[in-house]
Amino acid sequence: MTRVWNSPIFVIALVYFIVDGVFSYVTRPITAWIARQRLLERVRLWITSLPPYPSLALFAVPVIILEPAKPLSGYLIGTGHFFTGAVIFIAAEVLKLTVVERLFQLNKEKLLSIPAFAWGYRYWRAMMDMVESLAVWKAARRMVVQAANVWRAFFHRSRDARNEPRARGTRIVRSRAG
Repeated sequence: MTRVWNSPIFVIALVYFIVDGVFSYVTRPITAWIARQRLLERVRLWITSLPPYPSLALFAVPVIILEPAKPLSGYLIGTGHFFTGAVIFIAAEVLKLTVVERLFQLNKEKLLSIPAFAWGYRYWRAMMDMVESLAVWKAARRMVVQAANVWRAFFHRSRDARNEPRARGTRIVRSRAG
């Protein structure tokens, strides 16, 4: 009987980790940008001054606040409010992962000094390593990289086209008549 329950739970966990993994690739540039901001220097200093268990409590706050948005978005999507549900899901997931990623970067050593957290992190890392080793994941990553390259090339071409000097003879010269 336990094998019957293990399969759906494994599939649900796998889907959850894949969604979090995809969104984490989206949030990494945002997290890097936040890390470069001097405006948040005092907040960073306060966060890094916390001992391990208060760091864990602070780490849990965005998860506790933003994780309930997933079932809410599922309910909204299920009741025909697709756009609202999708926006809530994406916004909550990006916010959660950005904040959690930054808090983890700032307090990684302290958090990993807590035995239960270290065990959970090792388990999560093993799951992510397994997901990232799947052919589907690798294919999806290649597609994302290709799409990003196409978008980057399009952006640079359009930017260069806007900044190009106009061809000779196309400049409009207005004279002052008066």
